[in-house]
Amino acid sequence: MPELPEVETSRRGIEPYLQQQQIVEIVVRQPKLRWPVPELIQSCVGLPVLSVSRRAKYLLLETEAGHIIIHLGMSGSLRIVQQGEPAAKHDHVDIVLANTKVLRLNDPRRFGCVLFSQLPVEQHPLLASLGPEPLSEAFTSDYLLAQAAKRSIAVKQFIMDNKVVVGVGNIYANEALFRTGIHPKRAANKVSKVRLVELTAHIKQVLAEAIKQGGTSLKDFTNAEGKPGYFKQTLAVYGREGEPCDNCGELIKALRIGQRNTFYCPHCQR
Repeated sequence: MPELPEVETSRRGIEPYLQQQQIVEIVVRQPKLRWPVPELIQSCVGLPVLSVSRRAKYLLLETEAGHIIIHLGMSGSLRIVQQGEPAAKHDHVDIVLANTKVLRLNDPRRFGCVLFSQLPVEQHPLLASLGPEPLSEAFTSDYLLAQAAKRSIAVKQFIMDNKVVVGVGNIYANEALFRTGIHPKRAANKVSKVRLVELTAHIKQVLAEAIKQGGTSLKDFTNAEGKPGYFKQTLAVYGREGEPCDNCGELIKALRIGQRNTFYCPHCQR
């Protein structure tokens, strides 16, 4: 599943092609995605894209009529293609631009979405209750301490809760906890203040590194230019069950927390 770094990589990849470009056509080949593609999205035709932003894992295309909201779901990806290029089997939505480029959504599993909001986008039901962005000034150690004090769930589930902080997906939660030396099953309200301060910094660090390297190279994800991400080469624990820890040599172990695969070093993470 594309996580925040992959979505941010997509945003940066498509922005130069969309910014201030007029939308001349929106082609919906398959309206039945996670939610039906609304007909009201056609109100954007004839208008320029004013900005290309991201909130959590949602891409937001701003127009004078409202925002087009795109989520990549489990297997979605975006491409910039030339107008007239034939659509493939799972190419469900095209946003055709005046510069002869097309923003094309491919989504084999159809768990993604293309929606439209006339309201201020932060009031949309999918966005209204989200926590702060992890790389923003709003996500601080003081904030995380205050949130953790109220929660007894496993710290891994805690930092993956979008109401606490957005975009800390499974891969990056594993990696941030490893760097901080926190066992993923430890209750959030039992993690020390010192460790939570470190965890805040490591969440920011691991996400920033992943964005810099173009996102994680998952089999279903490539960025807007068709190039895979490269962060997978530097993963310390995720997907490495049975391999020796790079820090201490202990074998990496795996368990399930909240229905998600979880990887940790039993020596480095207590």
